[in-house]
Amino acid sequence: MLFRFAVLALMGLSLSAGHAQASPPLPDAPAPAPKPTTVRVALQTSLGPIVLELEKERAPVTTANFLRYVDEKRFDGIAFYRATKIGEGYGLIQGGAKGDAARVLPPIAHEPTSKTGLSHVDGAISMARYAPGTADADFFITIGDLESMDADPAQPGDNQGFAVFGRVVEGMDVVRRILAAPTSPTEGEGVMKGQMLASPVRIVSAARAE
Repeated sequence: MLFRFAVLALMGLSLSAGHAQASPPLPDAPAPAPKPTTVRVALQTSLGPIVLELEKERAPVTTANFLRYVDEKRFDGIAFYRATKIGEGYGLIQGGAKGDAARVLPPIAHEPTSKTGLSHVDGAISMARYAPGTADADFFITIGDLESMDADPAQPGDNQGFAVFGRVVEGMDVVRRILAAPTSPTEGEGVMKGQMLASPVRIVSAARAE
């Protein structure tokens, strides 16, 4: 009798093991979404290098415009000329062609942050503009999170914000040094008065950094 029970127990274990082996495998975890396509650009400035990662996929119009200036050497020899100090460690620095007819290309369509999903976080690079659709060769880099510059369709008037198209991945120390540089108390017009750098920081060259 004991032998019979032992045989039945072993048979039960064998059947259980066979059933477990026949169970379907667990489904694989879903693969993470691919990272949007980006391209890197190195700005060699008189204070050191700044490396940008541009959103070629999420902000294609604005990135293509910036890359055209880079590839055609239109940014070589321009400067960061403005430093807006909003608070301790917060603000923006602005650079570009400043209306130089020999450098400026036609303006581009506006890509608001509500469309691209990007934001004016610390180190974001964005396009300077007047009305939407007037951006051409001038851009700025934010120091600190400045989401108030994002598009906000709930607001009245011009609520399109500015067009973020990338971020600084190397050289934020250089960006902060430019922000901290002395400004002229008299240069600049309107809201820009007192924000113009006393000694603009030259961008010696701009090139892709793949």
